[in-house]
Amino acid sequence: MTRTKSTAVGFIAVLLWALLALFTVGSAPTPPLLLNALCFTVGGMIGVIWALMTGEWRALSKVPFKVYLFGTLGLFGYHALYFSALRLAPAAEAGLIAYLWPLLIVLLSGLLPGERLQGGHLLGALLGFAGAALIIGGGDVGFNPAHLPGYALALACAFTWSSYSVLSRRMGDVPTVSVVVFCLATAVLSAGFHLLLEESIWPNTTVAWGAILALGVGPVGLAFYVWDIGVKRGDIQLLGTASYAAPLLSTLTLVVFGFAEPSLHLGAATLLVTGGAILAARASLKTAQV
Repeated sequence: MTRTKSTAVGFIAVLLWALLALFTVGSAPTPPLLLNALCFTVGGMIGVIWALMTGEWRALSKVPFKVYLFGTLGLFGYHALYFSALRLAPAAEAGLIAYLWPLLIVLLSGLLPGERLQGGHLLGALLGFAGAALIIGGGDVGFNPAHLPGYALALACAFTWSSYSVLSRRMGDVPTVSVVVFCLATAVLSAGFHLLLEESIWPNTTVAWGAILALGVGPVGLAFYVWDIGVKRGDIQLLGTASYAAPLLSTLTLVVFGFAEPSLHLGAATLLVTGGAILAARASLKTAQV
């Protein structure tokens, strides 16, 4: 698969992740760790079916244990933080902060061999973080300290996924089928921590069950397999910056479905975050042409 095609495959994940916030809100009141366990069970089973149909499962025994540990902690950590953030803060605002990860990917990827940062990357980063600061400040409604834990978790979420994605680049020889084990192990780990830390509140509506199934099939299922292809074989800087289509689409989706109120500060934050990505994307394109 060519570098360009791999990048396009990876971008499928971005489109799926644009629905992550919507389905997460729809899954309420399911607690974060239980939600993690249910979604990754579905996502893992999709991978099992794919591995059996293609014969890829034979490669699983050749993957080192440390790779499985790395992948499991990445998926478990990101989603435990993300689901918790959206339970503790407004979905649109927390989601935008969490979606700083594409910009962080671009910045962190500058540490990789053969990659370099341009002024456009740094300017894009400043705009993106300005958008996050506007969200935390509360815009015209003022700072709400009750939402700060959720915003902090969302920021930790962004750093977790960007670090995972960039480090995955250094594991380019690890087959994508290993994501199957990441998903199933994350489901088991989440279930164990749920039993220890959370009250079991199961989904009690058809909408909630439908949202969980949709999460497992798309944003917490297929997305990881195509993303793995993208970050390992594609243009990671271009993929990271193009990923800023996700916060814009995610915010618009929440507004359209009535889970977020349109406001000037939310619109301004979305434009800052997305505009920063566009600048960084232009810098990536120029770098690729040099």
